[in-house]
Amino acid sequence: MSKTVDLNADLGESFGAWTMGNDAALLDIVTSANIACGFHAGDPKVMTDTVRLCQQKGVGIGAHPGFDDIRGFGRRRILGMSGEETKAMLLYQIGALQAIARGEGTKVRHVKLHGALSNMASEDAAISDAYVAAAKAADQELIVVAMATTELEQAVLRANMAIARELYADRAYNPDGTLVSRGQPGAMIHDAEVASERVLRMVEEQAITAVDGSKIPTAGDTVCVHGDGPEALRIAEQIRTRLDKAGVSVKSFGAG
Repeated sequence: MSKTVDLNADLGESFGAWTMGNDAALLDIVTSANIACGFHAGDPKVMTDTVRLCQQKGVGIGAHPGFDDIRGFGRRRILGMSGEETKAMLLYQIGALQAIARGEGTKVRHVKLHGALSNMASEDAAISDAYVAAAKAADQELIVVAMATTELEQAVLRANMAIARELYADRAYNPDGTLVSRGQPGAMIHDAEVASERVLRMVEEQAITAVDGSKIPTAGDTVCVHGDGPEALRIAEQIRTRLDKAGVSVKSFGAG
């Protein structure tokens, strides 16, 4: 195979005295990092430390904004926000990470939505347009990560911004290309062997297999491995090994 794909993980989700995940170990495996910006998780010191780790390990730096819901880890849907409110909330978070990155002599290369806000944007054009507008206002050269085959992808294309279409290693898909809700049985994939086989199949077939067995054609640019579960490191290691053995080049989507 001559296919190239990026591996990304949501990192920098510790805050204060509370630690989440094993960022240092995951950064030896993934090629892009989505760094929490202080609303659903993270804090200024954690953001700075994560940016430094990314620099040390040659990993692409991305902002990972979400709802202002640290108690709910950004996984609860907040309704009734206007487009302008949503844009401002996202621009605030992206800008915070941009300032930290600039202070460390580097820059934010991409942006990816977190949690419930990402799921809502994948279904709602107004929310996805507000997301893309915030990214464009922050930096027109940002690569916008968008869940493949959803309204998010269409919003990025409408705005004529650079896009990285995202596939999920450890989440089940509905037939419309959205993610199965975490509260549903089988929504999360915890077995590293199953996840790695699934990722290789998506990359080879250039398609997602939904829970009903249907195929959704898509050319994925990046594969997400969540960094917050106890099995996250094992899944990431197995996926990287499986891709390497299959001849798939694992490389950051922002690399030259």
